[in-house]
Amino acid sequence: MSRLFCNGEPLDAALAGAALVNYGHFTSMQVRGGAVQGRALHLQRLQQGTRELFDAALDEAQLRAWLRQALARCGMQDASLRITVFSRDFDFRQPLRAVPVDVLVAVSGPATAPAVARTALPVHYERESPHIKHVGTFPLFHHRRQAMRTGFDDALFVDMAGNVSEGSTWNLALWNGACVTWPQAAALRGVTEQLLGAGLEALGQAQCRRCIALDALAAFTGAAACNATGLWPLGRIGGQAFTQSEELLQQLRQAKAQAPWQPL
Repeated sequence: MSRLFCNGEPLDAALAGAALVNYGHFTSMQVRGGAVQGRALHLQRLQQGTRELFDAALDEAQLRAWLRQALARCGMQDASLRITVFSRDFDFRQPLRAVPVDVLVAVSGPATAPAVARTALPVHYERESPHIKHVGTFPLFHHRRQAMRTGFDDALFVDMAGNVSEGSTWNLALWNGACVTWPQAAALRGVTEQLLGAGLEALGQAQCRRCIALDALAAFTGAAACNATGLWPLGRIGGQAFTQSEELLQQLRQAKAQAPWQPL
């Protein structure tokens, strides 16, 4: 179970209603030994979302202090953190009114990626404001649930033009035996995807970013998913099977290892 801290203090039950209003944004990260990969990217994401949703800025030093404090109060150095920025004073009737922002920190046990290959069902869906990791997650989880009803493990989104974009809570990497391809339909570009791109570049591994139509998946032999939890292979997307996903996964693991662990 997660423990919740708002502005550095244990969450008062009176704040729960405001925290759950469907207006805000967040980032999630894995902490090991009090450190995280991609710290600057997570902070950049939080600042961008706060500026766009609230016309405000976060005090990064204060935020990092709250994160360390939350871990200390839970007696944890290895953990999953979710940082949500919202405002208890936000009024949807007056959305332009300046309001102070609040920071909700959820601390739970460390998470790991699936150990075995997963399957994904292609579904037509385009995320609202995909450049923001906002709290409007209902369609993501609903499509995952519907995919599981049909025997798949998750959902892969396809836009109205027929191009694959992202999974329900993850980004997609594809492999053709020579090059790692990142599909470029509108999607939330995750921190882990960005770290992997930088790591592949450092290793000299060929990669490209371009739109990939759903019916073009047959040109690839490997597929993998990535998010803050980690990396895992995809064995099948719809009716398209992938036989070299483990090969791709090994390359991505080497790329991710290039990213330093930075203290919170």
